[in-house]
Amino acid sequence: MTYSAPQPPAAQEDAWWVNQWVDLLNSYRFKKRLERGRNYARQGHILSLEFKESKVHATVQGTANEPYQLSIWIERFSDEDWGFVIDTLSQQALYSAQLLAGEMPDDIEAVFTSNGLSLFPFTLADVKSKCSCPDPKNPCKHIAAVYYQLGDFFREDPFVLFQLRGQSKAQVLEALRQKRQQAIAQTSVAEPATASADSLTNSLADSSAANPQTSVTSSDRSEAVAKPTVQPPLSTQIHHDQMHHELANFWAYGEPLDPSLVVITPAEQSVLDVIGDMPLATTEAKIVMDHFRTLYQSVAQQAMITALS
Repeated sequence: MTYSAPQPPAAQEDAWWVNQWVDLLNSYRFKKRLERGRNYARQGHILSLEFKESKVHATVQGTANEPYQLSIWIERFSDEDWGFVIDTLSQQALYSAQLLAGEMPDDIEAVFTSNGLSLFPFTLADVKSKCSCPDPKNPCKHIAAVYYQLGDFFREDPFVLFQLRGQSKAQVLEALRQKRQQAIAQTSVAEPATASADSLTNSLADSSAANPQTSVTSSDRSEAVAKPTVQPPLSTQIHHDQMHHELANFWAYGEPLDPSLVVITPAEQSVLDVIGDMPLATTEAKIVMDHFRTLYQSVAQQAMITALS
């Protein structure tokens, strides 16, 4: 993966991962050496910067005629380590939504920490580098220049952090998609709505049997059979069919979509917030609404997983 030199950043607050990288550089005790590197970066001495697997390879023009070649890397995580991280990420649909949108979740470091890892190196000494220049000190001003250039790349593409740890953006997102598909395959499909209606009917029937006052007598059944069935107007039936067709095809879209440009996030307001409090006694209303909220959260989570698959 090859990057061209990023444009000077706009005057705005940097993302947390950029600030963390800058803090890492500022923690280095030999600040004059890093300052020379920063000036080199600003003056355009970095001729090229390329990612090869998890290493950064750069060409920097120094005082000599021939530019210097250098490489920078940090310890890459094993496939097993990344497997644990992907498992943790896949358990939260919001992580997938943010990553697919090109956003780094604010608490992404906690995901790595929970698996005994750290996305960022603890100190600059954990960042390995070498340069072809004759300067025996490390980092030399050429390496320091690339350090600051990396901060600009983190600003444009936070997935560079994943690249340095051994996984590209495409690999992480593909692994998340596979995890979600496996979760969907293992989750039992909900019964059709008619099954729920049948269950409700059976429950009412059982309730009626248990309560003689609500039992249906034979005369009631005869009267019910004698009454003619009222058919809805034709226009109403057509409208119902149209609505059913629209709902059935609500998520259908005929054009191909670029996954990196599609953002799917949970709704800020649920249908329970819209309908408001139920017309029941306070205690009963709370019990019913708490139950509905639990169901809604479960269904919303599954919907997000399905939508992002």
